[in-house]
Amino acid sequence: MTTNYNPQDIEKKWQKIWEEKDVFKASIDNYERKFYDLVMFPYPSGTLHVGHVKNYVIGDVLARYKRMRGFNVMHPFGFDAFGLPAENAAIEKGNIHPEDWTMQNINIIREQIKRLGISYDWDREVITCKEDYYKWTQWLFIQLYKNGLAYKKKAPVNWCPNCMTVLANEQVVNGKCERCGTTVEIRHLEQWYLKITDYAEKLLNDIEKLTGWPENVKTMQKNWIGKSTGAEVEFKIDGNDKTLKVFTTRPDTLWGVTFMALAPESPLVEELTTPENHEKVEEFLRKVSLQDRFKRAAEGTEKEGVFTGNYAINPVNNEKIPIYVANYILYEYGTGAIMAVPAHDQRDYEFAVKYNLPIRVVINSSEDTSTEETLKEAYTGEGKLVNSGEFTGLDNKEAIEKISSWLEINNIGKVVTQYKLRDWLISRQRYWGAPIPIIYCENCGTVPVPEEDLPVKLPRDVKFEPTGKSPLIDHPYFKEVNCPKCGAKATREVDTMDTFVDSSWYYLRYINAKLEEKPFEKKDVNRWLPVDQYIGGVEHAILHLLYSRFITKVLKDLGEIDFDEPFKNLFTQGMIYRNGAKMSKSKGNVVSPDEMIKKYGTDSLRTYILFMAPPERDAEWNDSGIEGAYRFLNKVWNNYMRIIDKISSYELVNDYNLEEKQEKDLRRKLHQTIAKITNDIEGNFQFNTAVSSLMELLNDFSDYLNNMPETKWNKNLLREFSENFLLMLSPIAPHISEELWKILGKESLIVESDWPEIDKNALKAEEITLAVQVNGKLRSQITIDINMNKDEIEKIALSDDKIRKYTSGNKIAKVIYVPRKIINIVIKN
Repeated sequence: MTTNYNPQDIEKKWQKIWEEKDVFKASIDNYERKFYDLVMFPYPSGTLHVGHVKNYVIGDVLARYKRMRGFNVMHPFGFDAFGLPAENAAIEKGNIHPEDWTMQNINIIREQIKRLGISYDWDREVITCKEDYYKWTQWLFIQLYKNGLAYKKKAPVNWCPNCMTVLANEQVVNGKCERCGTTVEIRHLEQWYLKITDYAEKLLNDIEKLTGWPENVKTMQKNWIGKSTGAEVEFKIDGNDKTLKVFTTRPDTLWGVTFMALAPESPLVEELTTPENHEKVEEFLRKVSLQDRFKRAAEGTEKEGVFTGNYAINPVNNEKIPIYVANYILYEYGTGAIMAVPAHDQRDYEFAVKYNLPIRVVINSSEDTSTEETLKEAYTGEGKLVNSGEFTGLDNKEAIEKISSWLEINNIGKVVTQYKLRDWLISRQRYWGAPIPIIYCENCGTVPVPEEDLPVKLPRDVKFEPTGKSPLIDHPYFKEVNCPKCGAKATREVDTMDTFVDSSWYYLRYINAKLEEKPFEKKDVNRWLPVDQYIGGVEHAILHLLYSRFITKVLKDLGEIDFDEPFKNLFTQGMIYRNGAKMSKSKGNVVSPDEMIKKYGTDSLRTYILFMAPPERDAEWNDSGIEGAYRFLNKVWNNYMRIIDKISSYELVNDYNLEEKQEKDLRRKLHQTIAKITNDIEGNFQFNTAVSSLMELLNDFSDYLNNMPETKWNKNLLREFSENFLLMLSPIAPHISEELWKILGKESLIVESDWPEIDKNALKAEEITLAVQVNGKLRSQITIDINMNKDEIEKIALSDDKIRKYTSGNKIAKVIYVPRKIINIVIKN
């Protein structure tokens, strides 16, 4: 038997045993008491740091705990493996294929995770860049297309000229590509979209179903969907038959409109710019393309614009008003055009002042009678309408409803519900992604690839040029194809899909990861989903979670599944910081789990990550912290080495009696800890307090061993303590727990053992309430341990505040104690 704690040897040993025995495999048919425990899968851009590890350890503690509570736990893992970094690496290195680069990283990360002892069912691994996965991503696209939920249109996009691809708004930082730092341009390209807006109302309403989600995440989703009710108003363009539609929640201000403003990205800019203004507008658009699209609309940002040369007609008063392009208008919101009311919108006011445009007051508060000449800033409060035709004098809130009805009656506008949510742009002009399964034929038009011909495979024989241009564009064997309908020569779509499409359904594929004839088995996913617990970073609170919810709802409507929300409970863990910044390679502040494991062992790393802070909060890495966790596990080991010879062959006797107070207190503390840790895990993943409780309990155990003569150690207590302590420790530090469990003489694995039961009798303190009299009159009550002697009880009674009122300054003649009933203090005045 090893006398010293050697974590590295122990951990390798048990990881091998677990793998050989296949102990973490979920039985697909045992779903009556199932638990689907899912962590967000990673993008394999390199090796893991301890910031990544936190997510996996939290999920693993839960998985191990649930198995011990008798659940059949589904705990799978995989890799979100498509993406631009792999393609960039191929361009930069020149001698590595994106697939090879990706798989090298996956192999490294997989081994890192196995060294962490994470209890994944590796038979369910999915890798999104593998043909057996992206075949079904393409199948999903085709179902969306066939049901009118995938379409192509020309629209403005963020274009990185270096990476030669479209960027999401979130990938543009200060007007530059977050990947390469190149200035981003706005281009109008034909792009594929998924019609998520058709599900805006469902996505919004069903947030109320998500009772197991954090409130902040639900609020973020509500704000992103951004429902608002208002009026859609048509402004005719002066001199032609075109109209400009705008959405407004404030139709009560229509008589105050003095100019129109278009978003720089709007296709209407090109349509409405007159030839003599073309050069100025183009110069302005180039300037705006360098600005962050959302910062430019923020309060305090200078408002800038340029006149298009065209005018609109205000339908409520027939006034001719100029149409501008303005930097503070975002194409994502409304129609990408606004009616500007400078007197009652601060951004419009600043723009009007700068360009000397009219300002007309149409709402005044009861205390204020501002005019255009006296107005110093926009008035955004409530009040009465002025200068508003037949509606003058109405309260503005009342006027909103009446004006909206008036617009509909006069065919000028209509009441509509608007969402900030925009359709999901999925086209990417790059190689390393799932090809969009569409064929273009001159005879048949747009044709989806027949399902039996899936997957549309990425060709391996491609070259990656420093221009970043997608190799699929000029690849003849990929691009050139025969039309599946008429057989004529046709071409493939060369765009690939946004990687969010891959991650929008992976939780379904885990259930039947090796199934070849379909993406998943309906009866199996209906039994196992929704996911019981989803764990991941709050940075995915909007897009990934929203897209996953959307795809789930679509699949339900198509009859593929019977549930409409993918994740029952969501937990968002905090980040790990070092030197005051979030861990990242770019900041040079990462801590490698491999180094920590080599020095302290996996269990020490796991214990420290869980102990350092409540798991939902950010935490600062401290090297002394993992050293403390290592000392704790050494203390566990050393205590067990002291008692092991005494109890290794001793069978625990139930209902044993304890005579010593310290033994009773230790057993009470043991069962209190079982109750507390159970509550910590079941409650809200308070693993930090669970670890703290184990540390306290170990200290009490050490005190017992040190204070009680070895000849008086109670073998029953030692056996009960040693087993239950390891059972509680095992989800946190599974390797040392398995090793000590084996040393205790156990034939089974601790990972297959039951969670300890709470003995409620042990929780009861052996205490009674004792009446305290002074000269025969009841004056107070005290709580005592029934094993206390008279002197101890007398001391407690005399120190009671209520009793001291009567005894202070008086001589105590005697103290009469009737055991377990009463104590009477006799005083002389």
